Amino acid sequence: MVSLEARILDKNDRLAERNRGWLAGRGVFSLNLMSSPGAGKTTLLEKTLAELAGEFPLAVVEGDQETTHDAERIRQAGCNVVQINTGQGCHLEADMVAQGLQEIDPAAGSVVFIENVGNLVCPALFDLGEAARVVILAVTEGEDKPAKYPHMFHGADLILINKIDLLPYLSFDLERCLGYLHEVAHHAEVLQISAATGAGLEPWFAWLRAHRNRALSEAGKVLAGS
Repeated sequence: MVSLEARILDKNDRLAERNRGWLAGRGVFSLNLMSSPGAGKTTLLEKTLAELAGEFPLAVVEGDQETTHDAERIRQAGCNVVQINTGQGCHLEADMVAQGLQEIDPAAGSVVFIENVGNLVCPALFDLGEAARVVILAVTEGEDKPAKYPHMFHGADLILINKIDLLPYLSFDLERCLGYLHEVAHHAEVLQISAATGAGLEPWFAWLRAHRNRALSEAGKVLAGS
């Protein structure tokens, strides 16, 4: 079983590197957006697309086990989107994302959001070729999620603590949560937001702009040197 798992992950990692090179060559900044079900990924995407539309091209690879509900929400926001249904699968894999990228064909300088299947376990294992990993933790989930699922949070480049507008109504211990995050993901930036109300979203938008501009600049340097 260990050998089989290693072969599966090795094949996935090779495909992920191919995705990463393809995206980087176009100056596309891609991020793997992960969370538990109901943490607010799609709501955050809707707010983000509304804010950044017109600044640069945006596209979404939408992962769910079934239905096209989230993809329809994204499409109504006016964004280029492709739905990937994994069936019984609990995560996206690099080959699925490759097919999705071919379908949406992101323009140079795009930001591509890969909304993974809601799950704090399996998605952490599979590199999709993304440039960054963003994990959303909703305050409705409990402050100990980083301690219970350390691999997911350890692999994050950015952690968004969402639904902070609900803090007055919950027993969520924010300081304890931040302590757990420091233990398992001290390298990651942490932002406190409310996708529903818009609170704290400006630093998130700024983070996206900065990383998108960096990706486009790096691609330009490569082309200039070739």
